[in-house]
Amino acid sequence: MQKFPMTGPGLQRLEDELRKLKSEERPAIIRAIAEARSHGDLSENAEYHAARERQSFTEGRIQELEEIVSSAEVIDPASLSGDQVKFGARVKLVDEETDKEATYQIVGVYEADIKQGLLSISSPLAKSLIGKSIGDSVSVPAPGGDRTYEILEVTYG
Repeated sequence: MQKFPMTGPGLQRLEDELRKLKSEERPAIIRAIAEARSHGDLSENAEYHAARERQSFTEGRIQELEEIVSSAEVIDPASLSGDQVKFGARVKLVDEETDKEATYQIVGVYEADIKQGLLSISSPLAKSLIGKSIGDSVSVPAPGGDRTYEILEVTYG
């Protein structure tokens, strides 16, 4: 079974979503299906078909989340240290072309959210940062041509 590296908060978010799907969403769908069935002919019942489609999607997501959660390998960034970039590191970068600074935390694939600064370990930027240190420059292929970033800071915890 494949293990998925993940931070504690990332695992917690997935467990919360799974709990909500099982305790709220699933019962609501069952009620919607029962309600739609009570309206008679199912072959032309749009409510019934919509509820069944929602049920299919929800059950698929529950199955996916159960697999991820059971295979999660929690890594606590606070237990790591050093100036080399590793999983869980918070990395402050500067784009060498635009001088724009950004900070990202390198996290597991299933907890990544770039809008929150959570960068997937499998992303090209994260892959180029792993093993590098403060002061190093990394080049990352991007749609508009390669981008070069300098590592300004690496923190854990």
